[in-house]
Amino acid sequence: MSDVMHTNAQATPPEARRRGRVKRALRCLAVGLLIGLLLLCVFSYNPLRTLASLQRVDDFPLYRMQYRGTYLFDSVAQKGMDRPLFRKLYRAVNSGACTSFVTSNAQGDVLFGRNFDWSHRSSLLLYTAPARGYASVSMVDLYYLGLDKMLEIPWTKRLVLLAAPHAAIDGMNECGVAIAQNAVPRRPTPRDPNKPTLLNSQIVRLVLDRASDVNEAVALIRQYHVEFADVAVHFHIADASGESAVVEYLDDGITVIRGHRSGQVSTNHLLSEENDSDCWRYRKASEMMGEVRAGTSWLEAMHLLEATSQGNTVWSAVYNLCSGEIRLVMGRDYDRVHTFQLTMKRRE
Repeated sequence: MSDVMHTNAQATPPEARRRGRVKRALRCLAVGLLIGLLLLCVFSYNPLRTLASLQRVDDFPLYRMQYRGTYLFDSVAQKGMDRPLFRKLYRAVNSGACTSFVTSNAQGDVLFGRNFDWSHRSSLLLYTAPARGYASVSMVDLYYLGLDKMLEIPWTKRLVLLAAPHAAIDGMNECGVAIAQNAVPRRPTPRDPNKPTLLNSQIVRLVLDRASDVNEAVALIRQYHVEFADVAVHFHIADASGESAVVEYLDDGITVIRGHRSGQVSTNHLLSEENDSDCWRYRKASEMMGEVRAGTSWLEAMHLLEATSQGNTVWSAVYNLCSGEIRLVMGRDYDRVHTFQLTMKRRE
């Protein structure tokens, strides 16, 4: 009897140890899976929230999205884009496209108007709020993200929307700084090897994220070499004080054309080389601003955009640089005006 009991006692511990090892392995596996799931939730939470916020506003189509978390622009701005990851996202607009203007009225509002003329349709109104930058709203042509003419964007195709902040066409930040890019004839631009390189759409992002006024915007732009796609652009910038400037790239570098408090118009010729232009949109916008400037409201500003629109106008936007209100018309449907709001920083 004692021998049998002794034998069983000798046989049980190895089996118990095996069971113990299995239990420990399963516990470790469970813990590892739990940690992995937690990390997955942490790192995917903001991207999922961003993509889940996508809403179609109308059937042009126009979408709206709130970006959550980082879009890595600080790293891009620091290192530059000598081998652009987003080269295919932005191929620029044609040389006869786009009009922008800035004007102020007797009520103290500064309005920045902008027609984006091109052949695409799908557009995105994008809200961003970087941790180390200014909140802003910007317009994105979804063609450059491969999402053109889509009335519904399925989840299987939404991942590319995480690159949307890098493909901004125009916009306004919470400090009341607005920027738009308009196509101009290409000129050879000297390349400074000591400056990082950004795409022109990323210059828009740079200004929206980091500039509190026109002077800061110009200073920021001077720190970078710009790489254009097929067509060069110049940048029209304005702020809530009524200051404005057009930044152009010429043979000998960057040229800045300052606007007047009475307003400034930009279309598709180099202002630094032509005092006047045969562009009918430039002449029309200048004439209309002279006629209505003293009492310009968003409605009059939108009427100016309608008068200078073309058959290929994708959107017409009026940004109020003081109140943060955005009025937006898609595809020249001026009977249907969308209204959005950006919360502005309190001015001292």
